[in-house]
Amino acid sequence: MSPGQRGFTLIEVLVALAIVGVALAASIRALGQGVNSTQALQQRSLAMLSASNVLADMQLQQGFPPQGKSRQACPQGGLALQCEQIVRATPNVRFRRVTIQVRLGDGPVLAELDGLASRLP
Repeated sequence: MSPGQRGFTLIEVLVALAIVGVALAASIRALGQGVNSTQALQQRSLAMLSASNVLADMQLQQGFPPQGKSRQACPQGGLALQCEQIVRATPNVRFRRVTIQVRLGDGPVLAELDGLASRLP
């Protein structure tokens, strides 16, 4: 290059392209993680809503649930959620502890909610 000419060398351009490529790859990865986080949050929110609905339904029926486990479908927002209801005794015979665990299929627990069922009028 003569002293009067200015410009970038091929190596400088390649280094700049490599830096831009790494930055774009990092941005795409961060965007993908954000989408996954949003989807997980939506699933957990819908699972908690399902658990709340199951517990409220049980309390509105004013029945005294038998001890043990039961499982039922509790779809919410297009998700095929499964609610497992675990009923345990408490020191007071007029109350039972109810735990609702919500899963998507056989996956991990997305939401868990505890409540009480009573024999009181």
